[in-house]
Formats: sequence, structure tokens, C-alpha cells
Amino acid sequence: MPSALPFASPPTPFLMIALGLLLALPARAQNPPDMSQVTVKVIPVASGIYMLEGLGGNIGLSVGKDDAFLIDDQYAPLSAKIKAAVATVTPKPVRFVVNTHWHFDHVGGNEALAGSGAIIFAHENTRRRMSSDQFIAALNRKVPASPTAALPVITFSDTITFYTNDDTVRTFHVANAHTDGDAIIIFQKANVVHMGDTFFNGRYPLIDLSSGGSLVGMIAAANKGLAMSNADTHFIPGHGPLATRADLVRYRDMLVATRDRVGKLIAEHKTLKEIIDARPLADFDAQWGNGNIKADQFLSIVYQSLTQR
Repeated sequence: MPSALPFASPPTPFLMIALGLLLALPARAQNPPDMSQVTVKVIPVASGIYMLEGLGGNIGLSVGKDDAFLIDDQYAPLSAKIKAAVATVTPKPVRFVVNTHWHFDHVGGNEALAGSGAIIFAHENTRRRMSSDQFIAALNRKVPASPTAALPVITFSDTITFYTNDDTVRTFHVANAHTDGDAIIIFQKANVVHMGDTFFNGRYPLIDLSSGGSLVGMIAAANKGLAMSNADTHFIPGHGPLATRADLVRYRDMLVATRDRVGKLIAEHKTLKEIIDARPLADFDAQWGNGNIKADQFLSIVYQSLTQR
């Protein structure tokens, strides 16, 4: 695992193979559509809690007597639409924003919201990555440093708790999962958990290995979410539809089975090509292969994650 920021290191031969597959992502994944055509939908989750669905990572919203509290804020050009969506359920301004990680489809609205008075919070690794140029190897994409005005102004290393809108909102860092700066947030009274991109509901996930992510960490994050929930908990995934605990269990089980199947083939000294040709996830594809990350691409990421030193 890389030990110093900005964490970029030369790709291994295995990663170069993976990149060739990952670059076959649909064009819409690499070239987002005209933001003017995007509609931000407000989906009720629980009393005072909503999921905002537009383009990019799902947004969590808490409203009540105190303020509007946001989790993530998608792309910068959508900021006005996000503010308008918030205004349909509360006259209160956005006071707090928590970033679940550093990726551009989750933090793009930071600058506009901070300019309107919101305070931005994130794990310390999220701020560090936003503060310098980054490279997402899985997307073959360079990401410039964020403007100073977009950076989180308060960071945490392990946990941070908010007391707002008659709820206790606990935020937990989960290490080396989707990235090295992921946060899971639980609204304890409302019984809602926002998983960020540690949970892709109904699709194979992107694991950003170049940002410190790992398959093992993704499994641990899913287990963390399950441990803080019950049968009635609602889950807001980073991508995909609103979820139940049973959905997260199925996702966790898929990750574990993938780890075990690919790990067995690695132990048999199979190459990446041989593993892909063996199609160890064939029975999962109908349920999990309908997002941007297809089985071959996911296998490449998993192979790299399980063999990296």
C-alpha cells in the first residue's frame, strides 16, 4: 500500500492489463452528458431524510428545525439544481456538508456550497487528495487539485459526530475501501446509513486502487455498515437505488465470493487472462454486471487488489 501522498506510483504490468479493459467503459462514464439536461430527484427515505439522485454519487439530505445537512454534492455544474432540490423540502440553508471521499462526482459542489455558507467536513485523506493533482488509474484520468474554496475546512481521522435536526449523526472512517478516505454516516434516530462508494447497489463496484482502495477494505466497509444496522435500516448507496439491509448483505456476499473465487485461482498460479477466461463470476453477471464496471473489468481490479504488495 502506498505510504505517502500524492500516492501515485508507476502502474504494474497487471494494472496495465486492467487499464486496457477499464478503458472500454461506456462513453457516458468518461464523458458525462450535458449537465443542463440532468434532473435532480428528491427521494424520501425516512422522516426528515432524503436521497438526491442526479448525476454522480447519491446525495444524502437531512432536514429539520436546525438546518439542511448534506452528504456529498455531485458535480459543480449541478450546484444550483441541488440547492433548488433542497429548497423543495426545507427553507433552511445547507449548513453542513460531509464528503464521503474525494472523487469529483461527490465533491464537485463543495465550492458553491461553501460560498453559500456551508461548512465542509471530510476524512483527512480526502482533503489531502483534493489538495493535490491525482490520477485515477482505473479511469486513466488525471484530476487537478480542487480550488482552495472547495476543500474541507474540518477533517477527522476516525470519527466525528453531529447533533442536528433532533438526530445524532455519526461519521466513521473505513480504511482502504473504495479509497483511503472513505466515510460511512449513520443517522441514528432516523435509522439511515449513507455508505458512500463503499456500496454500489446492484452493480460491480469501482475500487480505486490508485487512491488506496482494496477489495478487503470494501468487504470490511460492508460489514461495518451491517454491524451498525438492523432489518429496518435504510441504506443510501454511493451509486444505485435506495437499498435495504438485505441488499447490502447480497452485495457483501458477492464481494466475499469474488475474493474467494479469484483468490483460489491466484493460488493456482493462474494469470489474469486465464482468470478472466475462466469466468468465475458468470453466475453473478445478470445481477451485478449492468453498471459501468463489467465482469472482466471487475476481475482485473480484484486481481490487482489481491496481488499487490
